[in-house]
Amino acid sequence: MPNPTCCTEYARLDRRTFLARSMQSAAALMFGNKLVALPRWAPRISLADPHVGPRGDTLVCVFLRGGADGLNMVVPHGDASYYTHRPLIGIARPDDRQASAKAVDLDGFFGLHPALAPLSNIYRAGQMAFVHATGSPDETRSHFEAMDLMERGAVTGEYSGWLARHLATLDTQNESALRAVGIGDMLQASLTGTVSATALQSIADYHLLGRDERVGEMQTLLYALYSRGSDLLAATAQQTFAAIEVLGKIDTQNYTPAGAAYPDDEFGLGLQTIAQLIKADVGVEVACIDLGGWDTHVAQGGTEGLMANNLAALANGLTAFHQDLQEQMGSVTLVVMSEFGRRLQENGGLGTDHGHGNMMMLLGGGIAGGQVFSRWPGLQQEQLVGPGDLAVTTDYRDVLGEILRKRLNNPLVADVFPDYAITEHGLAVPRA
Repeated sequence: MPNPTCCTEYARLDRRTFLARSMQSAAALMFGNKLVALPRWAPRISLADPHVGPRGDTLVCVFLRGGADGLNMVVPHGDASYYTHRPLIGIARPDDRQASAKAVDLDGFFGLHPALAPLSNIYRAGQMAFVHATGSPDETRSHFEAMDLMERGAVTGEYSGWLARHLATLDTQNESALRAVGIGDMLQASLTGTVSATALQSIADYHLLGRDERVGEMQTLLYALYSRGSDLLAATAQQTFAAIEVLGKIDTQNYTPAGAAYPDDEFGLGLQTIAQLIKADVGVEVACIDLGGWDTHVAQGGTEGLMANNLAALANGLTAFHQDLQEQMGSVTLVVMSEFGRRLQENGGLGTDHGHGNMMMLLGGGIAGGQVFSRWPGLQQEQLVGPGDLAVTTDYRDVLGEILRKRLNNPLVADVFPDYAITEHGLAVPRA
């Protein structure tokens, strides 16, 4: 849930925005598995013929909604200016003998917030990396504008999301109704497009309730009802019933994570659902899940408090997911991102305001782990941008584009992120 003390733009979803986002989710389902004619007013990108090739990794995208404070997540403890601007909420250096809780050192310059300490084991095992001073080229401080632009791949006026364009440009001969999955009650904007995606809260809830002998009859009646409508409505029915059929074959009651205990919260249970789908091998190529509550204008806290609690939920969920999928991790890549970072200077409410540069997390067997990738711009006054923000030196599309090409076997990255030339940084190892 969003932080109740955050700015009104993020805390209160107005009717117009709600309707717009609802229509985006509905449209993503209605377009089915084939390209259809969009309204003449709808902006769109012309895609090249899809590349036909083998299926690569399953990509899991975790979006931290609200503008997560990357400077307190992956702490630049080697930059003295960090402590000058954050005397009260800054995370102590790893060698600070007076601090009871301090950063977990990564490479001598960067360290993890202590609530993220469980991730350090994955990092040292070579299956996790961090990218710092990364973000979107747009400098908006509006949550919805920044999220929308990032999920559309920094293409203004575009209907489709970057993940939808990836799926449309890569033909893996996968006709599963669960090729793309969004965990939650509303489909993420990155998945909206001409390739159908399914939004679900949990596998157990995504079925028709009733006696087993009546379910088939209910499906037949409902399909007959929807098939009398438009082609788009019929496509929606086909997509929904296909998903119900696949999910109905998965045993949710007897699922036991492999050596892992997922947190009993929405994020943990959502990651468990994704892990279960991956293990069931039902054709999932991309999955999205959100974790909110990062708009920490007031009472953010340092090693304890609101943000530390959020970080613990994030770390515990990711650690359980990694442990559960140990046997599959060689073909799974997970990315953590947020719409923008926070201001370097802590504010009078012991929080941080909207900023610019941020960090990203990468997890998986194909990641060049055990490293923090960064062209660090510095935190001295003349090195900051805007009203006092960390500069972006690595475009987030570079990170995603490299993963798409190397791990998901999609060579048409230029169609996923049009009008932008991807620069690769050695973040991932090409699939064999």
